[in-house]
Amino acid sequence: METTRVDARIALREATPADAPLLVHWDEQPHVIACDPNDDWHWETELAYSPGWREQLVAEPDGRPIGFIQIIDPAREASHYWGDVPANLRAIDIWIGEAQDLSKGYGTTMMRLALARCFADPSVTAVLIDPLETNRRAHVFYERMGFQFVEKRTFNENRCLVYRLDRHHWDARASEWTN
Repeated sequence: METTRVDARIALREATPADAPLLVHWDEQPHVIACDPNDDWHWETELAYSPGWREQLVAEPDGRPIGFIQIIDPAREASHYWGDVPANLRAIDIWIGEAQDLSKGYGTTMMRLALARCFADPSVTAVLIDPLETNRRAHVFYERMGFQFVEKRTFNENRCLVYRLDRHHWDARASEWTN
């Protein structure tokens, strides 16, 4: 498969209830299921609810939705998915909706934007992610972004690897990306 890179200016906008049909459709795509097989996001309900500990964003180059990002404060998140974690962390979920938009650089740009959003808050010390243990492609991606492996952990029914990007690593990477 040939990889075509794009130099896209991606805007992040708040996801709204009107995005529910698109997000449900993306959840049914084989590459999304392979990364998140056991979750029902309850889009119709969740998109109507905007707690202060969460942002749900749609990524759009040129106004075309291509992906989704969720940023949470894991210490304040209602389900306590991450368990007891210290304050001043963020956790990110990210995916590209359609297979034809994979391997074009969108994910890298989306992650950079999400990380910049997280670290814009000076109190944030680190960002967590939890790809499935079997998702080697995601591990390589996150490691390339500067995340460091922390531990293997089971969340609900999913065996995951936990990665962390500390602020000082972000500061070093962000300066590389902007120079």
